[in-house]
Amino acid sequence: MRIIILGAGVIGVSSAWYLAKDGHEVTVIDRQPAAGLETSFANGGQISVSHAEPWANPAAPMKVLKWLGREDAPLLFRLRADPRQWAWGLRFLLECLPSRTRQNTLTILCLALYSRAMLQALRRDTGISYDHLEKGILHVHGSEQELEMAHGRVELMRNHGFNMNIKTPTECFAIEPALRTSRVGIVGGTFAPEDESGDAYKFTANLAAMCAGAGVRFRYQNAVESLSVAAGSVNGAAVRDAQGQRELLQADAVLVALGSYSPFLLGPLGVSIPVYPVKGYSVTIPLLQPDKAPVVCLTDEGAKIAMTRLGNRLRAAGTAELSDYDTSLNEARCTAILDRVRQHFPEAGDYAAASRWAGLRPATPSNVPLIGRTRIHNLFVNTGHGTLGWTLACGSGKSLADLVAGRKPDVEFPFLRP
Repeated sequence: MRIIILGAGVIGVSSAWYLAKDGHEVTVIDRQPAAGLETSFANGGQISVSHAEPWANPAAPMKVLKWLGREDAPLLFRLRADPRQWAWGLRFLLECLPSRTRQNTLTILCLALYSRAMLQALRRDTGISYDHLEKGILHVHGSEQELEMAHGRVELMRNHGFNMNIKTPTECFAIEPALRTSRVGIVGGTFAPEDESGDAYKFTANLAAMCAGAGVRFRYQNAVESLSVAAGSVNGAAVRDAQGQRELLQADAVLVALGSYSPFLLGPLGVSIPVYPVKGYSVTIPLLQPDKAPVVCLTDEGAKIAMTRLGNRLRAAGTAELSDYDTSLNEARCTAILDRVRQHFPEAGDYAAASRWAGLRPATPSNVPLIGRTRIHNLFVNTGHGTLGWTLACGSGKSLADLVAGRKPDVEFPFLRP
C-alpha cells in the first residue's frame, strides 16, 4: 500500500521503519527540515520501563495542590479558559483512582517491555548507534515517605515480570559512585538493572537515514493542512511546502503521528482523541570532569528529574506543565533543573554552558497511548505517549505495522479499533 505518515518524530520514524519492512510504499511528511527536531529532540534519554506508573496516580491531586503557585513545581497546571484543558484535567483526576492507576501501570508496562525488546532486536539487526548505554536506571528517593510509596509500585511491577529492587543508600552509592558527592539527602532507591538509555534524537535521525536507504520518502518543510476524504475513506493529505506551494498527496492509508498536534487534524474528520500538550524541559550539560558525572541513568523522584549520560554530555529533563501550545522557555523551570543537578554533581559539568530546551509531550489523561485504526478504516493514529515516547517507540511502531497488515500484535494492549 501507499502509506503517508504525518510526523517525523521518534514515533513516526519508528512506524515508517516497520511499515517499510512490510513492503509498503511509505512517505513521511514533516514541517521541520529534518527528522526528530520537535519533541524527540532533547528529551530525557531514558528507555525507562521503570517509569510505567503514570503521572495520574493517587498521590498526584494532593501534590498538584501543594505545588500551586510554585513556578518550579514538578507538575504545574496553568489553568486557561480552554474547554479541552478542563476536560483533559477532569479525566486526569478520574485516572488517579487506585484501580485505574494500577490498570494503566500494567498496560504501559506490558507495551514498554515489548518495546524495549523490539529496540534491542533492531539494534542487533542494524547496528544503529545513538549513545546508548545498558546500565539500568536508579531512582533515588529523598524522603522515607517517597520510598515507602515506591515499595507498592516495585512489588506490582515485579509480580508482572519486571526486574526492579529496593536499595539502601549504601547500595545506591555502589551502583553509581558519583552520587557520593551529592548534597541531596538520599534515604534509599529503587533500581531497574535492565533499563537503558540513549539519545532519542540521534536514534530518530539515524533510523530516518536507514528508512530512506530502504526506500522511504521524506518530505521535509511540508506543513500538513488537511486530510482528503472521499466515500468514507482517506485518500490523501494536503500539504504546503516552504515556498507556499500546495499539493495533494495520494495515499491508500494515512498514519497520524503528529504528537500534540494530532487532534487538530483529526477533529475536522469527526475523530476526537483525548491528547493534550504537557510541556517538559531539559538542560544538556557539557562535562568537565566525566569521572564525577553519573554513568548509570538516574531519576530524582523528589524533583521528578531524569538524568542521563549521553557520551560527553549529561542530559537532565523533567517537570510537566499544562500551558496549552506554548513552547517558550521558562527560565525558572530550567534553572530549577540545573540547580538540582548541580546539587547532585557539583564538579561534573560546565553548568554555565548548559543548553536549555522545552518540548510538548502529547499526553492522554491516563498516559496510555493511542495506537491503531480510527473509525475511518484507512486512517490510523500513533500518538499520546506522554513522557514515554522514546521508551514505547519501537513497540508502538511494530504493533502499528501489524495492525495495518491485519496481524494480531505480539503484545497485549488495548489497541484502537473502529
